[in-house]
Amino acid sequence: MKLDELLIPDAIQAKLDLSTIDQTIQKAGELLVAAGAVEQRYIQGMKNTLKMVGPYFVIAPGIALLHARPEDGVIKSSLALVTLKRPIPFGHSTNDPVDLVFALAATDKNSHVEALAELAGYLSEEEFLQLLRGSGDTSSLKESIHFYIGKRK
Repeated sequence: MKLDELLIPDAIQAKLDLSTIDQTIQKAGELLVAAGAVEQRYIQGMKNTLKMVGPYFVIAPGIALLHARPEDGVIKSSLALVTLKRPIPFGHSTNDPVDLVFALAATDKNSHVEALAELAGYLSEEEFLQLLRGSGDTSSLKESIHFYIGKRK
């Protein structure tokens, strides 16, 4: 599975005005629910994962990758993206605060690995990070991501 197959355009929103981790998880999860990727209970699964293992979701400076287990209600492998107006501390010792929040729904342990590797490559590129952080509205964010990923093919 490639990144452009995993990342759902209707599950991308830019510059949301959220102020807590809980609100952020809720919103990202609601995008996955609305896209038909997960059941409602998956949102609580992501919140429970944070409570159980702490802020390991924060994978790089300013970037979180939320997720729960497949059995927490995943319908199809998908990825949502929320960018925040103001960064939120997640409690990570070195990578806080967070302003880019991805929410992953995976049906198993392997099918999404290629897409996540592709995402990791993009997230290591300063140009891509600037694109994500600089897009002022959802429409331009979606277009920019589509163009950026498309030119890499």
